[in-house]
Amino acid sequence: MISKISFHQSLSACVLFFCFTTADNSAIAQPTHPVTWPGPLVAQSGQRIASGADFDATRRPELLREFAEHVYGITPSQTIPIRTLVTSVDNAALHGEAIRKQITITVGTAPVTRDLHVLLYLPVKAKGAVPVFVGLNFDGNVSTTTDPGVDLNEVWTPDPAESKIVLLGALKDNIRHRPTEASRGSDAEKWPFEAIVKAGYGVATLYAGDIEPDFATGIGYGIRPLFFKPGQYMPDLTDWGAIGAWAWGLTRVADYLVTDPAIDPRAIILAGHSRMGKAALWAAAQDQGPAQRFAMVISNESGQGGAGLSHREAGETIWHLNVAFPYWFSPAFHAYNGRPQEYPLDGHLLLSLIAPRPLFVASAQDDPLSDPEGEFLSAKAASSVYRLFGREGVPESATFKVGSLTGKDIRYYCRPGKHNMLPEDWQRYIAFADEYFHPAR
Repeated sequence: MISKISFHQSLSACVLFFCFTTADNSAIAQPTHPVTWPGPLVAQSGQRIASGADFDATRRPELLREFAEHVYGITPSQTIPIRTLVTSVDNAALHGEAIRKQITITVGTAPVTRDLHVLLYLPVKAKGAVPVFVGLNFDGNVSTTTDPGVDLNEVWTPDPAESKIVLLGALKDNIRHRPTEASRGSDAEKWPFEAIVKAGYGVATLYAGDIEPDFATGIGYGIRPLFFKPGQYMPDLTDWGAIGAWAWGLTRVADYLVTDPAIDPRAIILAGHSRMGKAALWAAAQDQGPAQRFAMVISNESGQGGAGLSHREAGETIWHLNVAFPYWFSPAFHAYNGRPQEYPLDGHLLLSLIAPRPLFVASAQDDPLSDPEGEFLSAKAASSVYRLFGREGVPESATFKVGSLTGKDIRYYCRPGKHNMLPEDWQRYIAFADEYFHPAR
């Protein structure tokens, strides 16, 4: 069955995005004045944070609260029925290199449920429980590999009949449909599964559109309405946005991974590119306490609302992000459109919430929207928190340079090239993970 929804009646401000963006990125802001931003080592009370214990007791909880209230929205605390089923297993996938598992996580109570489809590869030759990378994909599990055994689960795509109507842009109708065989591996460049399993790691991915479709009225087809209060029909001011929902979905995948005996529950590595990098960082930031699931985080070009620095007013700005994608963040975040100097947070504080876990922040030189130098400065500023825990971050003397790795427990790298997640990026992430997890291969 094909279902079609129109969101021409969604937030009309979305169309403004297309009026202000040009092919040569001339609308991208550049810093024009000295930049200041809130520091990670001073609490709201003025207390100086002098140790890891101080950070955990005081600064961490207030930062988590502020990010929830001002940026991503508050993740619901109520429980909801969740059922997990392994639907298929193939012990000779990827030319005999991998075990392939497909898992369905069903959220909610019939008749109103959402199915989250997880694709998991594990190395056949593993001598024990393995570390595993986990991340969201953009176009469905089938797009991540040419493997003929991957299920053709339904995905959302723009209506091709409207592809020539330039001004519609993201306002085009979206159609939910079952993909064809021709779509297998259409985005496989971002997911070099065979290389990952040959390196001794597992890798799991989930279509973000299963959690919430990535368009303005996608909320109606996602998990967020399952948490609405009786009589509620729209998000409240501090309710979570799509990025919060995607982060929640990542944590549900981790809930399954820690139960699989083939996976080391202490070595789950969260990786995300672009908007999914924002979701990965927020998922990891909220992942605290004894039940902590994510042991390492990879932020690949997450930019504004992720590792980037809003106070620089460089690259994609808060207003540009919120006008283009008004459903990603909490409605409260829109209060800072055009007012970044009033914004009480920034990307380095988000990165600080990952401490003391290993964190790789990656940029691309020809990705001005993500502001590569801002991501570098963010990683450098968050390093002061890592040092409180006896970890090494980006050195205070380090300067931004394309093609040069810097830092240890916070690692930064900017490669030449455009906005993407490439096999060469994965080689750096695998090498980074090797320093901590030492998989047998």
